[in-house]
Amino acid sequence: MNDLLAKLQQCLGEGGYLGQDEVHQRPAGWGLEEPCQALAILRPQTTDEVSKVLALCYEAGQAVCVQGGMTGLVRGGVATSDEIVMSLERMREIEAVDTVGRTMTVQAGVPLQRIQEEALEQGLFFPLDLGARGSCQIGGNVSTNAGGNRVIRYGMSRNLVLGLETVLADGTVLSGLNRMVKNNSGYDLKQLFIGSEGTLGVVTRVVLRLERRPKSHSTALVGVESFEKLLGLLSVMEDDLGPQLSAFEVMWKSFYELVTSGPARTPPPLAYKWPYYVLIEVLGSERVRDAERFDEVLAEASDKGFLSDAVIGRSRRERDGLWAMRDDIEQLDRLGPHFTFDISLPIREMNAYVNGIGRSLEARWPEVKWVVFGHLGDGNLHPVVGVGDASPAARQAVEEIIYDPLQQIGGAVSAEHGIGLEKRAYLSRSRTPQEIDLMRRLKRALDPKGILNRGRVFEI
Repeated sequence: MNDLLAKLQQCLGEGGYLGQDEVHQRPAGWGLEEPCQALAILRPQTTDEVSKVLALCYEAGQAVCVQGGMTGLVRGGVATSDEIVMSLERMREIEAVDTVGRTMTVQAGVPLQRIQEEALEQGLFFPLDLGARGSCQIGGNVSTNAGGNRVIRYGMSRNLVLGLETVLADGTVLSGLNRMVKNNSGYDLKQLFIGSEGTLGVVTRVVLRLERRPKSHSTALVGVESFEKLLGLLSVMEDDLGPQLSAFEVMWKSFYELVTSGPARTPPPLAYKWPYYVLIEVLGSERVRDAERFDEVLAEASDKGFLSDAVIGRSRRERDGLWAMRDDIEQLDRLGPHFTFDISLPIREMNAYVNGIGRSLEARWPEVKWVVFGHLGDGNLHPVVGVGDASPAARQAVEEIIYDPLQQIGGAVSAEHGIGLEKRAYLSRSRTPQEIDLMRRLKRALDPKGILNRGRVFEI
């Protein structure tokens, strides 16, 4: 081991290798208090360096834990004491922006927010957006197929990737930096790596698909008095606004109260009268007409009884304030020790599902604190549960309540955060034995020694 570590340090040079003392100064993961336990942290700056260090680790059979911005919630980047961490944090270069072809080529360690800002400066728009935008890295977004706030219009991360450069476990570099929308030349290999959580290869560079910069931006927060009317509101928004509808974010009343009451920074824009509060965002190309049309559609929805109250963000400051309320997940700490979930299920099943898990939680823990919010327009909910106990036994009991009903209604235990280590035991609730077997066969084909993110997603 000492010989391998010496070779890795020599390969990466100054600043590229962190030993035990520096490793232990870093937290194990986002929101975790315990220190990182890895043998070392490798910080390559180029694809060539990634290739060289992986070749060395592969030859030695050394397990490697790949890390991005460490904002994941399924412990996929939490290293064990027998692993070496490979962090892409120094690969932060935006290499090229093609304003005609509307593409951006970036290294994997570039933060999402920086990509968004660069696109805007070039008169373009990168639509992927999530609350961790300032910290998460595009390589991690791609590797986990991140979703976020605008999936209803633009799709998941895989819909925004044209090309990918990836390094396999043995150091082989696959440079598929395609910049074309249409390229049907053989297998679309990039799809193997998008969403595979670093278990099949390390993403080093990405060609992203950009959009035209929207000229209009309208946002409203509305109150809705029943789930059936919530579905009616979504239908009206989709029918009358079409592709301009970019977000339909629903907060159950418990979550809305949490993020708009002290010590939360945002006062309630609407009174605590409704069981559901919805953030609706519309992006368009005509500043005046789009705003007028948005108001008209909201008025029509109100006339039909689908919404009971509304506040419209007229300025950028007002719009940002509404989204800041929705993104203020720090308030979840007020639930005490809590478990956060990321599930997907048919929209029509959501009301019965949420009511069902609520009854089960309250029957088991009468003092339970729980809230629900999520990207309802694309079928993704985030239940958050605090039972006053963070023990593994309590976690498992809560997980059974959250995950058990999903199998019967065709839901998924992960909508956008991945499987990592936390959901590995529940993968079979969403995938058939045949699918999991094929995943294992792909893993063995691309990483025969099983060194990349070992034990994540499934055991090999």
